[in-house]
Amino acid sequence: MATAAPQRRWQALCPNCGGPVEFASPASASTVCSYCRSTLLREGDTLRRIGQSSELFQDYSPVQLGAAGRFAGTGFVVVGRLQMAYDEGGWNEWHVLFDAAADATPRSGWLSEDNGQFVMSFEAPLKERAPAAESLVIGGLQMLNGTAWQVASRFSATIAAAEGELPHPPRMDSAYWVADLRSTQGEVATLEYSDPVAPSWSVGRSVKLADLAMTGLRQESTAGVKSRSLPCPNCGASLEPRLENTQSIVCPQCKSVVDISKGAGAELAAYHQNNGGEPQIPLGTTGSLALNGGTPKPWQVVGYMERVDLPESAEDEQTFWREYLLFNQIEGFAFLVDTEEGWSVVRPITGAPANAGKDTVTYQDKPFKRRWTYTAKVTWVLGEFYWRVRREERARVRDYEWRNGARLELLSSEQTGQEVTWSHGRALDAAEVQKAFALPGDRMPALQRDVASNSGGSGLLVKIVVGLLVLAILFALLRACSRDDCQDYKDTYGASSAEYQQCKRNAGSGVIYSGSGGGSYGGYSSGGGGHK
Repeated sequence: MATAAPQRRWQALCPNCGGPVEFASPASASTVCSYCRSTLLREGDTLRRIGQSSELFQDYSPVQLGAAGRFAGTGFVVVGRLQMAYDEGGWNEWHVLFDAAADATPRSGWLSEDNGQFVMSFEAPLKERAPAAESLVIGGLQMLNGTAWQVASRFSATIAAAEGELPHPPRMDSAYWVADLRSTQGEVATLEYSDPVAPSWSVGRSVKLADLAMTGLRQESTAGVKSRSLPCPNCGASLEPRLENTQSIVCPQCKSVVDISKGAGAELAAYHQNNGGEPQIPLGTTGSLALNGGTPKPWQVVGYMERVDLPESAEDEQTFWREYLLFNQIEGFAFLVDTEEGWSVVRPITGAPANAGKDTVTYQDKPFKRRWTYTAKVTWVLGEFYWRVRREERARVRDYEWRNGARLELLSSEQTGQEVTWSHGRALDAAEVQKAFALPGDRMPALQRDVASNSGGSGLLVKIVVGLLVLAILFALLRACSRDDCQDYKDTYGASSAEYQQCKRNAGSGVIYSGSGGGSYGGYSSGGGGHK
C-alpha cells in the first residue's frame, strides 16, 4: 500500500546559499540545506543559519531520504538523518514522519539502524528526574517510568553529520553521553544527554525492514557494495566487502584485520594477527537452518573467529572454540558455535532476561541456570564483521541453559567495556550442521560433538561411564609411546591449530590436553541492534 504524502509543507530559501529548503512537518525545528550543508533553525516563517554539518560518509545503508513504509498500520516517510559516531564505530538515526489528518500535526519517530538491525522508537516524557549518566552501571538495573531497565551500554557520542529535516537542532559542537537500556518485555530505551539539564527519553522495539513494507530504498546499495574495492594498508591486496554494514574485514592475502568503519576514502587502520586454523565450514558457504524453531532459512557464513577462555589459575586448562558469523538479508546476523561440548546456533536479542546477574534468569518464561562465568579472548578471525574487531578482544561471559527433554536452549551475556549484550539460541547436533551446509561425510568425525548427550538426566550412571572412559583413554595414552599423543588433534584441527599446539606443549611436560572445561554459547555483538 502506498504511503500518503505529508499534507502540509513549508518552503523557504537557504539564507546562506539561496537554495530551496522544504519542511514536511510544521513541527520540525531544524533542517540541513542539501546544497551547502548549512544547519538551519526555523523561527516562525524565517530560517537562521546556526552551523555547518560535515559531509556524510558512504555507509551503504539501504535506507535513504524519501523512503516510505508502514508501522502499526500507519504510513511514514523518511525525512531526515543523524549520522552518529563513537569510539567503537557509528550508527544511523533516521527521522520518520507519520501520516496525519489534515488538521493534525504529524507524529514523528526514529528508525535506528545498527549492526544490520532496526529499532523504531518514539520520544516520550520522563516522569521523574533523569539519572546522571555517570551513575548508570553497565548490567545494572535502573527504575524509570515505573519499569526496571537493564543498562546495556553507556558511551560518549557525537553527531558526525546530518541531513534533511529534524525535530530538534542538532548539537554538532561537542560529544555527549548516550545510554542504551533494555527491558524484560523486549523494549529498548535511550537516554540522550545532548541537553544535560533535560536529557531526552525514547522507547521502542526491534523491527524487521521487511515487515515495514518499505519502498524507495536505495536499490543500488547491494550492487555498490559488491563493486567497491579497497587496498589492504599492509600488503596492497584488494579488499572487497560484500555486506553493507561491514566494519572490519580480514585481508585474504596477509590475514591482517582492517578497520573500514569510516568508509571508502578514509585512512584504513589494520593490525597483523598470528596464525590460526581454517574453518571447517568455508567462508561463503550457505546453509539452511531454523534458529529457534519455525521454517529453516538460508544463512551464509561471512565471518569466522577462534576464541579461548582465560583461566583464573595456572592449574586450569584453556578451552578453545570457534564461532561462525552467519548472515541472512532479511533476518540479519546469527552465530554458529562449535565447542568441545557440541554445536549451537544463537543470535543477539533486543531485550534482557529477568533477574539478570543471578544464578537463574528468566527469558520467554523459562528458567535458565548459569553454568559458566569466564573471560573470553579472540585469537584469530577471517572474513567480514559488523563491528570493529580489536586485537585480542576480551569479554566477560556468562552462559546459561534451559533443558526440556532432548531440547537444550542457551542464553549468554557478554560484557565488553561499557556494553553488555544478550544472545539466545539452541543446541544442535553435528548431523544437522553437516546436512544444513552440505558438508562432506568424511568431515563428520571432526564435527561430532553432541552437547545433548553430554549432560543432563542420566546422573550417576553417566558419571561412572565417563569415568571409566577417561581411565581407558589414560591407559591407552600411557601405552602409546611409539605414536604422537596429539595426532588426533592434528588430524582434526590441523598442525597450526590452538588445540594441537597446546597438546604438544603439555605433552612435553607430561600432561595430555583433554579439551575439557568451559565453552561458549557464543556470539559477540557490539550492539545487538539496539537503539543507541
